[in-house]
Amino acid sequence: MQKAKYLDPDTLSTIGPLDVVTRQVVEGIRIGMHRSPARGISTEFSAYRQYVPGDEIRNIDWKLYARSQRYFVKLFDAETNFLANLLLDASSSMTFGSGNITKLEYAKYMAASLAYLIVDQRDSAGVGIFDGELQQYIEPKSTLGILADISREMEKVDPQPRTKVADILHEFAGRMKRRGMVMVFSDLLDNTDEFIKGINHLRFRGHNVTVFHILDPHEIEFPLNGVWRFEGLENDGELITQPARVREAYLKELEVFIGKVRGACIKSQADYVLVNTAEPIESVISSYLLQRTAAAKVR
Repeated sequence: MQKAKYLDPDTLSTIGPLDVVTRQVVEGIRIGMHRSPARGISTEFSAYRQYVPGDEIRNIDWKLYARSQRYFVKLFDAETNFLANLLLDASSSMTFGSGNITKLEYAKYMAASLAYLIVDQRDSAGVGIFDGELQQYIEPKSTLGILADISREMEKVDPQPRTKVADILHEFAGRMKRRGMVMVFSDLLDNTDEFIKGINHLRFRGHNVTVFHILDPHEIEFPLNGVWRFEGLENDGELITQPARVREAYLKELEVFIGKVRGACIKSQADYVLVNTAEPIESVISSYLLQRTAAAKVR
């Protein structure tokens, strides 16, 4: 099988408007996966209840009966409409980028591409754009017209120096009345304990959650030498130091940080994806969808 040729993030940033980039990304995903990619998103949306007299016999899941010796009726599955809210962190820390693309731009491309895949599957996608509070919310729709709305609102983003990811998660846990999916696109530079509580709240309400932890390669590897002046993007002041002298301590702290978030996601059965903005977006999304599909087959 020929390996898909993906566009690197720096190239994507020069293509043009967000909607044009989104189509390029989605086309790359389709070519690389050789199948309907959105099925990897909605695979877990199978729900059952016990059979009661009056239910349609044709809706009984006979495979489940063979395993449990009990009759269950399938309520909806991967082929039916489900609802996804994609939450984009547009705070100032997301504007960092060591190359030609910032974390925010990368996250925009990812979120818009996943929304495209979801709507193309005739499912519903909505987008929330936030910093310290929810700045813009596009209600979920299953029509392709919503993609123009998403692109337009993402292009208007004005990053602010504050982040409250947890508050947004709690808000959507209360806002979403129907069981659905929540995708978070953020560098998670916020109160980690409060963020974890937000994830747990969503899971308690029955929503499926995926956390896309967006980090720049310099944040992941810290490959700097010489003397550098670091400026906080969210009113955190500045620091002049030699990165080589603090690299080991920094990388240990980063490992603890990532481990804590990943561990909390695993514990609450949420998906966690560490995203390096140097990686092709098509590759990151394809890997995520394939992992979800494989996990669903194991269940």
